[in-house]
Amino acid sequence: MFDGKSILITGGTGSFGHKYTEILLAKYKPKRLIIYSRDELKQFEMQQKFNANCMRYFIGDVRDKDRLTRAMQGVDYVIHAAAMKQVPAAEYNPTECIRTNIDGAENVINAAIDNGVSKVIALSTDKAANPVNLYGATKLASDKLFVAANNMVGARKPRFSVVRYGNVVNSRGSVVPFFNTLIEEGTDHIPVTHQDMTRFWITLQQGVDFVLKNFERMLGGEIFVPKIPSIRITDLAKAMAPDIPIKIVGIRPGEKLHEMMCPGDMAFHTFEYDDHFVIAPAIRFFHRSNNFTSNALNENGKPVSEGFEYVSDTNPHFLSVNEIVKFNGVAKQ
Repeated sequence: MFDGKSILITGGTGSFGHKYTEILLAKYKPKRLIIYSRDELKQFEMQQKFNANCMRYFIGDVRDKDRLTRAMQGVDYVIHAAAMKQVPAAEYNPTECIRTNIDGAENVINAAIDNGVSKVIALSTDKAANPVNLYGATKLASDKLFVAANNMVGARKPRFSVVRYGNVVNSRGSVVPFFNTLIEEGTDHIPVTHQDMTRFWITLQQGVDFVLKNFERMLGGEIFVPKIPSIRITDLAKAMAPDIPIKIVGIRPGEKLHEMMCPGDMAFHTFEYDDHFVIAPAIRFFHRSNNFTSNALNENGKPVSEGFEYVSDTNPHFLSVNEIVKFNGVAKQ
């Protein structure tokens, strides 16, 4: 699907961009792979690792529509990964978060439309479902923009979809590198914000594979949600540092006790497939089918039960301490 095509990744110097680039270069022969980000040092470092002839590096900010429009010329597929993601930072700097996560999303949409891009997938987060913090609220607004963009173009291109998943093991800013740093520094305790806290758990490899597959599946307007395990943060601490005591330090600004990916209020629009869920748009599209019981690969889904929710604390698949050790080990590979 990606052979001979031009792909652009916003925020491409992050954890996802690195893994996506690695997999794309290993499995396909793209015409161009464009890394669009605003950090020149991260781009310089990434160039040392990925310097194939197809690689292109654009300095630019998603807040800058003109620069985005120039970067997307001749592009077939876009992955929108750029975001301000740190929950406490967003709480203390709300306007900056809005400008990047909402205004930036609108700029990506308009640049894609203006350049006739074929397909766009925006990366979302479990924090966008029934959000309680500003980061989640901005990503919910972003999700809504990408879904509604399919009506803006009518029967023309692009098609826009969203991928929503949980905490990515070993990604920048996640809890695993934080715990690792404390352990290496010889900490006398592992800080956990609440003893009952749970999270969805996914590797970078799984996240990238899911996004790639959804370029094939997408009709446009869906929110794709993978079926992934949950963990208890106390179990994670035990898995990483079995001999170091846990200290409960209190919930951070904007932090949820449990994360949600499929809200109960959206159950009437949610469909279950073999390895994922699809949240269909609540709005009606006027120039195409509104049937999301099957996808572009002719996979079939079924409506979930009334009131269904996909939440980290009621997820039927929980990892034990030993399973977390193995899971995190695989994630490092």
